[in-house]
Amino acid sequence: MTCFLAFFIRKKHKTAFCISKNTVCSTTVLGRVQMNYTLEGDLAEMEQKLKFYVDKGRVASGAEIRDEPMISVKITPSLIKPLRSLDSFSGSFIAVDCSTRTLKRANNWGIYLMRVSCVTVKERAVDWSYSERVCTVVGDAHTRRSYLQDFRIELESQVALNTLTEAISNSYLELDDVRSMYLILDGGGYFGGERKFRVALYEECKKHGINLLAISKNSPSLHDDKGRDLLSTTYMMATYDIWACHPVQKADKDKSLYGDIAIVKLCADSPHVFRCDIMDYLAQNDICELLSPLTIVSKDPRCLGYPISLYLAHEFSTPSNSMLLFYHDQIEEKLSDAGLLETLRREERVCSFADEIHGAKYAFEWEWWDDQF
Repeated sequence: MTCFLAFFIRKKHKTAFCISKNTVCSTTVLGRVQMNYTLEGDLAEMEQKLKFYVDKGRVASGAEIRDEPMISVKITPSLIKPLRSLDSFSGSFIAVDCSTRTLKRANNWGIYLMRVSCVTVKERAVDWSYSERVCTVVGDAHTRRSYLQDFRIELESQVALNTLTEAISNSYLELDDVRSMYLILDGGGYFGGERKFRVALYEECKKHGINLLAISKNSPSLHDDKGRDLLSTTYMMATYDIWACHPVQKADKDKSLYGDIAIVKLCADSPHVFRCDIMDYLAQNDICELLSPLTIVSKDPRCLGYPISLYLAHEFSTPSNSMLLFYHDQIEEKLSDAGLLETLRREERVCSFADEIHGAKYAFEWEWWDDQF
């Protein structure tokens, strides 16, 4: 077993544990588990929704998936500025991410496990927590996709708000400066409405002067003036090892975009560049000074150029197969008791032939939820 980085998970009693590449996904006994609901409540809602479906059928939905708006801009080299590579920073980096795994599905319904994790990195210490929900959606593929994305972002917003409240309280008790705290969200900096983060989260960060950023793993909506990939075009223009290009586009709250769009490269040894949305109340600061601390947490060999807090949040949001099987069995037991299992299982088999010929016995053994409709 190879240890790549001497980061530590710290529980409330300050006991330290080493994280290795091979155990980071499957370790479930460390950290804090935030469970403020009962599985029984989610299963009861599942039974109610699927009983209505079996008895009444599916109600047609006109729900549409509204993707992020396409953005086309012409970048000038003068917008690209060098970042400082820092060796130390006393602040903390909080990141939130949520995974969605399919437990059971058919053509007109699906049952999913949502697992949201939150990670705080401070120097070489890591504190983390997670929460899980079972979500049942009746509807066609587009309806389910839209609902799950909205539900996922709502969970991320709630967990981020809870963690932020605790972190602010602890900072005041320990006399730390909350302005050295970074909260990094996964995705674009869109707030308010469907499939967008809560405005309350933005307001809380603004109130306390917390550095709220949103970093996207992929940015297909950004194009240059000729329709090519904007991140690649900007990368070719850059003459620095690490840099930030700002502003690609200014914040526009009328369009739910609460932050300036920037493009960043955070590690000299990494080929990766990312979209980074900087909330509007931070945009008047020195952007390079604001973003330079990210270079400290972007040097881990598991994710060169990508903040380790976001990487760990993504890793810890991944449930083990044994946990997925546990939820699967709980669901089947609940449906069997309600007299719904055989009817729903027939529908499940109708749409699972592709899984079977690929050797998958359960839906969660196949692809991630985006491809499971």
